Amino acid sequence: MLYASGPSTGTVAQGFTDRESNERLVQSCDRLPRRLAAPKPGEGRSAAKADAGAPFAPKPHRPSPNGADFALIRITMTTALNPAEVAQVEQTIEMFEVITQSQPHDSQSLEILKEAYSKLGREKDVVTTSKRIAQAYVQMGQLSSAILEYETILQRYPDDPDVQAALKEIEAKANNFQLDAPPTDISAPPPGPAAKAQRATAKTPAGEIEDGRRLMHKHFVEGKLITAGDFDLCWTTPDAATPSNRIVEPFIQVLADKGIVELNKSLRLLADKSRCAYLPMQQYDMDIDLARKFPADTCRRWCVLPFDRMSKSIFVATANPFNQQAAKELSEATSNRLLWYLAPPDELVKNIRKVFR
Repeated sequence: MLYASGPSTGTVAQGFTDRESNERLVQSCDRLPRRLAAPKPGEGRSAAKADAGAPFAPKPHRPSPNGADFALIRITMTTALNPAEVAQVEQTIEMFEVITQSQPHDSQSLEILKEAYSKLGREKDVVTTSKRIAQAYVQMGQLSSAILEYETILQRYPDDPDVQAALKEIEAKANNFQLDAPPTDISAPPPGPAAKAQRATAKTPAGEIEDGRRLMHKHFVEGKLITAGDFDLCWTTPDAATPSNRIVEPFIQVLADKGIVELNKSLRLLADKSRCAYLPMQQYDMDIDLARKFPADTCRRWCVLPFDRMSKSIFVATANPFNQQAAKELSEATSNRLLWYLAPPDELVKNIRKVFR
């Protein structure tokens, strides 16, 4: 359950669809370009990203664009970026091409890749990625979102045969769903506000924070990977009301340090259960200035770190993708959407120390 939260609430974003794709992703990380973490001399990240989040004007709708149209779009888009910004967008493309290759239905990463292609005027890649996003929505059962994505393509390419065929297939699925749907029981009235409040209170006792303990216990203990005693020994619940001057080591790192569960095994389990995209931070040129705009206490207490941005989305690394409290605290510091990625805890701790010295 990958948290992609807005100003005040967290929502679940889709990522992994099966264990096999997750394992391919972990293996593919070794193939990431080493030059990602090597910025050009004299080019700082702050200057490169000063205008990276500014939205671009919508491209004109052309019923049947030709080669000249593609060239015009590319020139218009790339001339709006300086060389440092172009290099940064290219870095983002390389990273997320690897991620989406191993996770073909990760709509969140595909959206980021699509926007990066758009910034460089790579229209053909934008359309291809839009189709992949729509296909991912179909796989997740989000047919309305898939239709909207396909209709966006049809605004520029009304005769695209792939899109037309896909929309007919979605229409057939929707009709079958309506025929197979059981009748709705309307005899019982919906629960009132008092009943909803009582149910919410029963789920979350007063004073309890959603730091991911319940789901971690479910996957590690009830999943028979570790004992309840090992869980209690390694789990730490920091005081959310007290400022933190030290980094609280992630649960899976403590398990590895005590020789209870290997780190890679824990990462694969979390990626599989949370459907959270995996990202190796040591090969990513993170934005330190961006990270320092967020509360150091929150980053240290929950071992989370905002490390980059794309338009109105901010990427955040974590070793506990079920921590809703961390999502809540970070969302209070920004109006942008937070996109969460699973990172190795040792790399995460190292970068937090580097940012908040």
